[in-house]
Amino acid sequence: MRITVIEHEAEAGLGYLAGWLGLSCEVVRPYLGEEIPSRAADGLIVLGGAAAAWEDGRSPWQPATRDLLRRAVDDATPTLAICLGAQLLTLACGGTVERGANGLEIGARDVLALPAAATDRLLSGTDRCPAGSGRPSSGNGRAVAVQYHQDAITRLPDGAVPLMTGAQYPNQAYRLGEAAWAVQFHPEATPEIFASWTADSGLDTAEELNAGVKAAEQALVTTWRPVAQAFADVVRTST
Repeated sequence: MRITVIEHEAEAGLGYLAGWLGLSCEVVRPYLGEEIPSRAADGLIVLGGAAAAWEDGRSPWQPATRDLLRRAVDDATPTLAICLGAQLLTLACGGTVERGANGLEIGARDVLALPAAATDRLLSGTDRCPAGSGRPSSGNGRAVAVQYHQDAITRLPDGAVPLMTGAQYPNQAYRLGEAAWAVQFHPEATPEIFASWTADSGLDTAEELNAGVKAAEQALVTTWRPVAQAFADVVRTST
């Protein structure tokens, strides 16, 4: 079993996922001149990056990545698209991505599981607060996630099933087709990765944001490790 991983920049790698998936990952780095494959292996992960999903001049491999994502959906190849990856999947399959009207969403933020998440193969465990989140396990469907984006998915592709929402931007996760998932947040981001993103951001609140993500570390692991493991199980059973 092998997962094709599209990494858009060195600072936005697999992070937690490298240790959670338990499967071999073949990382493609187009920013180093590596070619985007026409088809993924047994699974596909498309990671985040600083470019907008429509900035093909800035990241000239994005059209090929959108083609790869569209083909993965058509072929029912298990796919996990993260942040920019989620936005590329959205554009590839007929949805809309725009500059977010509500500004930069950043830091450890709550996301809310929608009813369809309760029976979803990846996100069914997010209908309760994780241990270590600092909140009671109320079963209200709230979980903490790392955010860092200023663009937003404003219209889902036809047939997409909304799975998670949030206060600042509503489209936080969805499923498309049999085995493709898009998440606007960063389940892969460790506190160290997040701190590397804020280091050159110029944000006055960077230190506070870093501390918030660090404080949420146990909750992040408790919530998103089972999701990564569930994705790996989908890859294992789909071929």
